[in-house]
Parts: sequence; structure tokens; C-alpha cells
Amino acid sequence: MGKNVAIAGVTGAVGQEFLAILDERGFPMDSLKVLASSRSAGKTVRFRDADYTVEELTEDSFEGVDIALFSAGGARSKQFAPAAVRAGAVVVDNSSAFRMDPEVPLVVPEVNPEAIHRHKGIIANPNCTTIVANVAVWPLHKANPVRRMVVSTYQAASGAGMSAMLEMIQQAREVLDDKPVTCNVLKYQLAFNLYCHDSKIGPNGYNEEEMKMVKETRKIFGTDAIAITCTCVRVPVMRTHCESINLEFTKPIT
Repeated sequence: MGKNVAIAGVTGAVGQEFLAILDERGFPMDSLKVLASSRSAGKTVRFRDADYTVEELTEDSFEGVDIALFSAGGARSKQFAPAAVRAGAVVVDNSSAFRMDPEVPLVVPEVNPEAIHRHKGIIANPNCTTIVANVAVWPLHKANPVRRMVVSTYQAASGAGMSAMLEMIQQAREVLDDKPVTCNVLKYQLAFNLYCHDSKIGPNGYNEEEMKMVKETRKIFGTDAIAITCTCVRVPVMRTHCESINLEFTKPIT
């Protein structure tokens, strides 16, 4: 039996990936509701040889929905995810809105799938770079507990969304044409450049993106005993993040 699925933020980069993966995996669906902001309402998206009209995301969008996939930003998740739960849907949220909520499981399927069963209507997934690191480190941690992680991430424009990707293309053209560079979405020039991730820097000197790696990894692994430090850098590529991970283990390892 198929599920009734809603995607909030369907016109964004992650929303489009939701559609692609649902199709790739042949996920059984009885219905699909595609949701986005009022700016995108009325547009159409293509899925499995059919066109779907984008509806505006509201608190009344989730009647009859079984699974709601959210990637509409943290503020919209906080506003609309509870409404989806009240309507009977299970929410899988891609934003940072609920990740550190002790009542919400933070899940990487390859690491802690059992945590899903503790959900109370909302399941959070971690930040992109946390997922990459955790999938690689977890089997090693199970074999020999990790004492220390030193992580450096090199993050593509896609991590900032579709609008950032398009702006980087625009910036590249402007640089090559010797024109002033547009920075409406990206805080700095990213084309032909790189910089420390432009999230807010906290009193400890780490930016928010770096602290996500620290806090989320500890929650997913279920331990605060791992010393973690992280440096996040935005790099001028469209897609695909890269990470360097240095580990210190409890016991010698070969």
C-alpha cells in the first residue's frame, strides 16, 4: 500500500532531490502534494511523467498526508511541522529546527536507525557534513571507540541552496567580464574564491556550521566523550562537499 506524501520546499535544491530519490527508489505512493512559498505557488514540477501544481505551504496543507518531507528552512519547519503532526503526518525535517531537541530523534540510517522508533511525530536529519562524517566514522567507532575527531570540510555552493548556486554562476560571469560582483545571496564573492563558512561565529570562536558537527555527532553517537573540532570552508564548486577527518582511537588500530 502506498503512502500519501507531501514535500515542503519542493522547488528548492533539496526538494528536487527528494523527488529524484523517491522516483529512483520506486517509493510506493498513493498521492503527492508539492508545497512551497507563495512565490512558487502555481508553478509545476514533473514527477513520474506527471505534472504537479505547487501549492502554497500553510497549516492546512497536510490533511490526509502520511509522510511530510520538509526542506523549507528552519523558520518554516518550526511554523508548519507541528501542524503536519497534528494532522497525522510523520515529518522528516531537513532543517536545523529540531535537531538538538531532546524529544526529536536525530537520525542517520546507516548509524542509528533504531532512533526512528522514538519519534513523536518529527524525525530530524543532521547537517550535510555531519552525515558524511558519521557514515565514515561510525563503523570505526564501533570497532574501537574514537577519542578525538579533527574534521575539515570543503563545502560546495549547493549547501547554501539553489539561489546560491545560481548566484555563483552569475559571479563567475561578472568576474570574467571585469564587472562588480553580485553578493545578494552569498555573503562574499565565492566564484574563484573560498572563505570560512559564513554562518555566525560564536563566543568560542567556532561558527555555527562547525558547531553542528560537534553537537550533532555527539547526539547521534550517544556520547559526549569524543573531543571534536571542526573547520568549515566554502569552496567555489556547484555540488559535492569534501571532508578530511583525522581520528584518534581509544586503543591502537591498524
